[in-house]
Amino acid sequence: MSEPKIRKGVRKPRVKRPVSKDLVQGYDSHWEYELHSGLLKDWNFHSEKVNYVVEHTYHPDFIKNLEGKTILLEAKGRFWDAAEYSKYVWISKALPNNYELVFLFSDPSAPMPQAKRRTDGTKRTHGEWADSKGFRWYSEASIPDEWVDKTCKDEEI
Repeated sequence: MSEPKIRKGVRKPRVKRPVSKDLVQGYDSHWEYELHSGLLKDWNFHSEKVNYVVEHTYHPDFIKNLEGKTILLEAKGRFWDAAEYSKYVWISKALPNNYELVFLFSDPSAPMPQAKRRTDGTKRTHGEWADSKGFRWYSEASIPDEWVDKTCKDEEI
C-alpha cells in the first residue's frame, strides 16, 4: 500500500466570512444595527480605532557586530508563502536603529511563491523582493570578504 501524498508548503485557503446582502450601511451585521438602534443607542459606534500588536519572537540564523551595527543574517534557500516573507518586513520595522536584517540567498533569482508571470514571462525573484522592501541581500558569491572567513571562501573558488 502506498503512502498518502502530502503537499508540502501549501496552506489551506482562508474561509471567507459570509457577507449579508441588504445590510444597513456602516454596520458589520444586522445584530450590530439592532443593538445600536435599541439597547445601545447611547453608545458611540465605530468611532475610534485601537492599534494592537501580535507579539512574536524571531530567532536570526546568524548575528555579528559589523560596521557599527548588529547584523542579523538570514540564510534563505527560498520563501514558501506570503506569511513567511511578510514576517521579515514586520521584523525589520521592530528592530532598533543599530540593527539590520540582511538576507543571504542561496539563489536570489529564484521566483517568489505565488508570483504572477509578467508579460515578458519572468516572475518576481527573491532578490527583487528584497530590493523592493529595502533589504540588503547577498549570495554566497557576493557576500563581502570582511563578513566571511576568507580561507573558506578562497578554497571554494
